Amino acid sequence: MSDNRLSAPSALRNRDPILAVLREALPASGTVLEIASGSGEHVIHFAKALPGLSFQPSDPAESAMASIAAWSEESGLLSILPPLQLDATAPWPVDAADAIICINMIHIAPWAAAQGLFAEAARILPPDSPLFLYGPYRRPGRPLEASNLAFDESLKARDPAWGLRDLDAVTTLAEATGFAEPEVTEMPANNLALVFRRRRVRD
Repeated sequence: MSDNRLSAPSALRNRDPILAVLREALPASGTVLEIASGSGEHVIHFAKALPGLSFQPSDPAESAMASIAAWSEESGLLSILPPLQLDATAPWPVDAADAIICINMIHIAPWAAAQGLFAEAARILPPDSPLFLYGPYRRPGRPLEASNLAFDESLKARDPAWGLRDLDAVTTLAEATGFAEPEVTEMPANNLALVFRRRRVRD
């Protein structure tokens, strides 16, 4: 086959720390929807380590879709479903999932992507199910680290609608769409892992 596989150096660096959090946050079985799967390297790594789960990768970009499919084919893993073309800002072609993971997306996308992520996650996740986010964030009372400040400036230079998101703003958005406050884990390279859980609807 032609080699459509893309490679993201950051995925190789952060996949094991992320996996450590996912082992605690994800259910033992069910389907995990990944939003903005990118190269597809993360989903391969997680599927190998968590054989009780099925993984549904997705991405809006054709090149990413091809890369995910190529990595998946090479892996031979039957627990990875064919990638879906999915734009977080539009209605999703998914009706249900047991968990959602989204790595390094909301700062490399307009705010509408974060809004769509939480709105659609609230639609398809059952109560107590996790929505996992990973990436750098602004936090109240804490100046941005030099590396994150430079990263934020580079993102805004590429697109003024991009940039590191305020953790309080993301939490407010989550609560407004039916999620509890996040479980926050400090991660390497000044990143955070956030686990939002879908609230139960009270009678």
